[in-house]
Amino acid sequence: MNPDEVRAANGGRPIVFRNATVLTMDGQGILENGDVLVVGEDIAEVGRALAVPDGTLEVDATGGILMPGMVDTHRHMWQTALRGLGADWTLSQYFVFYYLSWGKVFRPQDIRAGNLLSAVEALDAGVTTTVDWSHGLQTVEHGEAALDALRTSPGRFVLAYGNLLGAPWEWTNSADFRSFVAREFGSQSHDDLVRLQLAFDVTGDPAFPEKAAFEAARELGLPVTTHAGVWGATTDESIRLMWDGGFMTPTTTYVHASSLGQDSYHRIAASGGSVSVAAESELNAGQGHPPTWQLRKHGIPVSLSMDTSVWMSGDLFSAMRATLSADRGREHVEAHLGGDTVVHNRLRAEEVAHWATIGGAKVLGLDDRIGSITVGKKADLVLLKNDRSPAMYPILHPYGTVVFQAGRGDVHTVLVNGRVVKHEHDLVGVDLSAAKHAVANTVEHARAELGEEAWRESVTPELATTERIPNPYTYTEYEGAETGHRAQQD
Repeated sequence: MNPDEVRAANGGRPIVFRNATVLTMDGQGILENGDVLVVGEDIAEVGRALAVPDGTLEVDATGGILMPGMVDTHRHMWQTALRGLGADWTLSQYFVFYYLSWGKVFRPQDIRAGNLLSAVEALDAGVTTTVDWSHGLQTVEHGEAALDALRTSPGRFVLAYGNLLGAPWEWTNSADFRSFVAREFGSQSHDDLVRLQLAFDVTGDPAFPEKAAFEAARELGLPVTTHAGVWGATTDESIRLMWDGGFMTPTTTYVHASSLGQDSYHRIAASGGSVSVAAESELNAGQGHPPTWQLRKHGIPVSLSMDTSVWMSGDLFSAMRATLSADRGREHVEAHLGGDTVVHNRLRAEEVAHWATIGGAKVLGLDDRIGSITVGKKADLVLLKNDRSPAMYPILHPYGTVVFQAGRGDVHTVLVNGRVVKHEHDLVGVDLSAAKHAVANTVEHARAELGEEAWRESVTPELATTERIPNPYTYTEYEGAETGHRAQQD
């Protein structure tokens, strides 16, 4: 499609993808040389050599993979304004920066700026639905700014409202917050593209002050998403308090869940809850090892997430790759410790691709609308096609290509709700320059507030002391002349 045709498509003309390898994610498997017809907001037909209405615009998907839009169930979008700043942080340093030191310097316009750039980043990488785990909302004005960015971005979002600097049992019951909910989300059904959740954590305080926040969620009919099983922060005691209080429900999402005991996993499974795994974050920050190897054993539904671009890559290709690698790595380590060898992988690329699409949709209660290429569902679609990339040919194992070979640069076309938001690798109807300008203002503000010394310490935190292990193979000075390797004496 040329630019005029893209505008026509966004004006209501049908679109058909031709000759794609279609990953339906609905139990129907892979459709080779498949066509998918989009009429209005919906998927109208799926098949081969489809007859289409006159005037239908065609996208040649030959040599490409058509899949549902990906779903990220936990991303701190506001932190994208400081992308990459914490590349070398530990979780403790992250907590110190945001919770104890500098989270308070973010103004409403800074929240909006981060959300705008994060929304563009997500769409560009084929993530059509994102849970904005927005725990920087110090005031309702911050919440309004976050919501404005989401509603003016052409994606599908869930605003998970949180305030890391406030007590959840207080802000969830404040008059200002209640007024915000009534004003903006008086009926969840009125806006299919932006929904609302509550985001807060349970510290494990025996007094369980968070009970009032859970009661507020129940009263307002809102799901809860919570960081659970985070090493040194939220523990099995947090899960026990939620269980004893009757607040573990099928709509509850447990983020990370990486350092829990078996009883906590049993309780999550028994209550029908789900876990959002952020493998890149868990492997880098130290919440615990990505828990999919445990979740599979307990039958707990899994979705994937990126956590935050202040640290990590910000795309679900990386999430899928890290998740599969972490799970298989754990299997190999366990086998080797027992003197055994893994000869069959339990977790397959197909299952991880499901977690990134229909798995996330199920977690959000949106699987009747998105997450698979099924007639009648909303047309949230991603075409992976890059004729300039040697990594995208040949496609012999489509799920393997998605998980191990593809990247954001291979995202050719993206539709959200039938609207074209990216085509031929270029964003459509997105003002990237405005988003970058807003973030530049935030960076300037944050750097001024921190001061140059604190800014430098954030970028290059102190290195840990490394304890070197004595090497016993250093008893000769001889190095082989041919190999350059140190040789042993008999």
